[in-house]
Amino acid sequence: MRIAKTVLATSTLALLAACATSPANDDSIVASGTKTGNSSDAAAPPPPPPSPTPAPQNQYGFSEALASPVARRVASPGVYIPPVRVATDPGREQYDGEEVSPVKIASSEPVSTFSVDVDTGAYANARRFLSMGQMPPRDAVRTEEMINYFRYDYASPEDRSQPFTVSYDVAASPWNEDTKLLRVGLRGYDIARSERPASNLVFLLDVSGSMSAADKLPLVKTALSGLAGELSPKDKVSIVVYAGAAGLVLQPTSNTKEIRRALDRLSAGGSTAGGAGLTLAYQIAEDNMIKGGVNRVIMATDGDFNVGIRDRDTMIEMIEEKRDTGITLTTLGFGTGNYNEAMMEQIANHGNGNYAYIDTALEAKKVLGDEMQSTLFTIAKDVKIQVEFNPAVVSQYRLVGYENRILREEDFANDKVDAGDIGAGHQVTAIYEIVPAGTKGWISPRRYEDKPSETAIGKASEAAHLKLRYKLPGGDKSTLIEYVVPSSAMSTSRAPQGDFAFAAAVAAYGQKLRADPLMGDFDFGDIEKLAGPQDDYWRQEFIRLAAVAGSMKRN
Repeated sequence: MRIAKTVLATSTLALLAACATSPANDDSIVASGTKTGNSSDAAAPPPPPPSPTPAPQNQYGFSEALASPVARRVASPGVYIPPVRVATDPGREQYDGEEVSPVKIASSEPVSTFSVDVDTGAYANARRFLSMGQMPPRDAVRTEEMINYFRYDYASPEDRSQPFTVSYDVAASPWNEDTKLLRVGLRGYDIARSERPASNLVFLLDVSGSMSAADKLPLVKTALSGLAGELSPKDKVSIVVYAGAAGLVLQPTSNTKEIRRALDRLSAGGSTAGGAGLTLAYQIAEDNMIKGGVNRVIMATDGDFNVGIRDRDTMIEMIEEKRDTGITLTTLGFGTGNYNEAMMEQIANHGNGNYAYIDTALEAKKVLGDEMQSTLFTIAKDVKIQVEFNPAVVSQYRLVGYENRILREEDFANDKVDAGDIGAGHQVTAIYEIVPAGTKGWISPRRYEDKPSETAIGKASEAAHLKLRYKLPGGDKSTLIEYVVPSSAMSTSRAPQGDFAFAAAVAAYGQKLRADPLMGDFDFGDIEKLAGPQDDYWRQEFIRLAAVAGSMKRN
C-alpha cells in the first residue's frame, strides 16, 4: 500500500477557509447517542471584504482558482462569497494501486479473464484532486472506473431472458497507428419503480472527529437525505453511527421525515471504531432481513479506521461471510487529507456492492438519485468476462484497466469464485488494445517463438472468442454466453466515432493520469479533440478536467 504524497499549498485564504466553523445544533447527536449542550451565542466573525476585481477565467472555462493552489472568488460589492476549496496535503491518504497491465503475446497467453467492475469512485476522486489544482496520485487512478463513470449508447435488453445485452466493436487506435481497439459493452435491463423489490437498508455512518469537515459529515447528510426521498413505503431504513463506540440512532422506518430528522441531528466527534460499527450494522440488517428483497449496508466514511478492527483481512472475512447470507455492502467515500480509499474500494468489492466517492452534492444526486436502481437492485451476480485471442490474427494485446479484477483462466468456469455484480440499468465497458498479426507490436519478435498452430490458422476467420458467465441473483449455477469477433473487424482503419470515440478518450485520460508509457506522445489536448463536442453535463465536465490536467505537469 502506498501513501499519496502531494504538495501542501498555503495562502491566507486557505487559513481562513480552514478556520471557518459553524455552531453545533443544540439537538445534535454524537456517537454515543446522547445530546450535546447548547451552542455558544457568540457573534460570527465579520466576512472578509469583497474582491475588488472579478477572478479571471482561463481558456478551459474554469475560474483561475480551480487550477491554482491559491483560492479566489468573484464577489459583487457588498456580497461575500466564501473562497473555493484550496489544495491541501492528503499526506495520510491511502491507495492500493496496481501496475499498468502488461502486454501479452497471444501465442503464449491467448486468454484474458477478469471480473466486471461497476465502481466509479476513482473518477470522482481524481476530479477532486484536479479541482484543487493537483494531479491525482497514480495509485488513485483505475481506468476502468473512469470509463464506467459514463453511460454509452448500448442497446437495452428486449426481454429478461438474459439480464444484459452484449455488444462489441473495433476501431483503429487514436494513439498508435499499429494497434486496434476492441470495445466490449454490457447493458443491464431497467426496473420500473413499481417493480422494485422491498429494501432493507442500514445507513452506517462515521461520526468520528475526522468527519467534521464540510466535505464529510455535512455532505453525508445531504447525500443520504436525497436517497431517503427516493424510497417507497415498503422500504425500511435504519441508521447506525460509530465513533469511539457504535450505536443505533434510528430504528427501521419508512418515514422519510424521521430519517431526515435523524440525519440532521448527527454531529462529529471522537475516534473511529469502524469494526464495531460494521458488526452492529450487519446485525441490524440481519434482524430485519427481507426475503427476496434488497438487504444492504450503506457505509459512509472517510475510511479512517483507527480504533477496533483494523486488520483488513479480518474485516473482509466478516464481510464475505455476511455477503453469503444475502447482505451486501456499498461504500461511499468522503473527504480529503486522511482518506483511506484502499479500504473503501476493497471492502465494497468483497461485499458484492459498489464503491463511489462523493465530492459534491451533484455527485451525491447522481449516485444515490439518478443511478439509485443501479446502486441497489442487482440483476446479475458473479459476472465474468473471458476473451481468447486467435494468435493467427492477433499477435499481442493488453486490457486497459481492470488490474485488480484479473482472474485466473480456471476461475472463469468455477462457480465458487466470486466476481462483480451488475445492477438494474448498469453498464460495463472494457477496452482491449490489440496488435494484428503481421503488424509491428510493442514486443519485438522472439527468436524461438512458435508459429500459430494449424487449429488457429484453420480458424483465421475468427479474431477472438468472447465468453461471459453470470448467475441470476438467487442462483448458484452460472449461465454461459458466447460470441465470435470476426477477423475482418481487424482490417478497419477507421478511427473511433461518436460514443466509441468518447469512451476511447476517457480510457486515454485514465492511462495518461497513470503515466502509461505506451500512450506515447498522445496528450491531454489530443484527448479533448478525441472526445469531441458534448451536450451532456458530465461529459462536458470531463473535457474541462482533461484540459486542467493538460495544464499541469506530472512530476
